[in-house]
Amino acid sequence: MSQKLFTIGHSRHALPHFLDLLKRHQISAVCDVRSTPYSRMYPHFSREPLLRELKRHDIAYVFLGDELGGRSSDASYYDAEGRVQYDRIADTDAFRRGLGRVREGMKDYRIALMCAEKDPLTCHRTILVCRHLRNERDLSILHILENGHAEPHEESERRLLKLAGKEQGDLFKSFREQLEEAYDYQGLRIAYREQSSRGSSGAHEELEYRA
Repeated sequence: MSQKLFTIGHSRHALPHFLDLLKRHQISAVCDVRSTPYSRMYPHFSREPLLRELKRHDIAYVFLGDELGGRSSDASYYDAEGRVQYDRIADTDAFRRGLGRVREGMKDYRIALMCAEKDPLTCHRTILVCRHLRNERDLSILHILENGHAEPHEESERRLLKLAGKEQGDLFKSFREQLEEAYDYQGLRIAYREQSSRGSSGAHEELEYRA
């Protein structure tokens, strides 16, 4: 029997709606994969108030941003433009430990990996973390969307291929090769950039969601 792993983005949800989404899918533990578990715009999703509220509803909380976050304090994980390189993060012992903690936790909990972005394809929880979990034997990954639908990861990958312009296939490349290229393409598009590399202040709100 396959295990299920869910992901969810808190987005701009009101807290009752967010909790309803978790309960609808019988989530018993939230793994927070934001590098910085705080939100100035939506303070109810900052670590301490969120932990308290989840506890009130008998949902466990664990912070895994140090292991599975999409940012790093190590300059060697960034390119010349100040953009984090997901492949360098994925090649760390910390990242592998984080994946191991998720696998171990699924033995006792129905887990949702939580980050900020509404669409799983614009978030590192999918493009980085789930990319390295998706081939696990007997594991089904589902992304909880704003309307409550749980999108299977395979469906997300079809959207990813279309987003990367690879839905028509390539005579000279296997499906797996094209899918890996699509992950790389999207990783470059959404990866966090250091503050000095950000554009105008108008881009700040969007970049708060690049965890």
